[in-house]
Amino acid sequence: MAHQDNHAAHAVGFKDYLTGFILSVILTVIPFMLVMHPEVLGLSRGATLITVVLFGLVQVLVHLVYFLHMKTDAEGRWNVVSMIFTVLIIAFVVGLSVWIMWSMHYHMMIN
Repeated sequence: MAHQDNHAAHAVGFKDYLTGFILSVILTVIPFMLVMHPEVLGLSRGATLITVVLFGLVQVLVHLVYFLHMKTDAEGRWNVVSMIFTVLIIAFVVGLSVWIMWSMHYHMMIN
């Protein structure tokens, strides 16, 4: 019985990875084709840029859900909390570093 449960869990995991892979390929190919062949839809450069960025954001969500298993179950919620904490710490470190460098540049300029 335990062998069947393990096999079922493996099949569900493989199905999730395959779904994530297919979605990732689709979300990569569409923006690539928009950039390589802009005449197909006739989008402006700005609209193409916005479309590529939106497809990139959707692909980040696909990777978080299907590959990093950020889901709504109890274990997934802890993964989401730790991910948010990590992103906040990185944003603070990078943001404050840029602020310090800008401040040093501003205050050390010779007039």
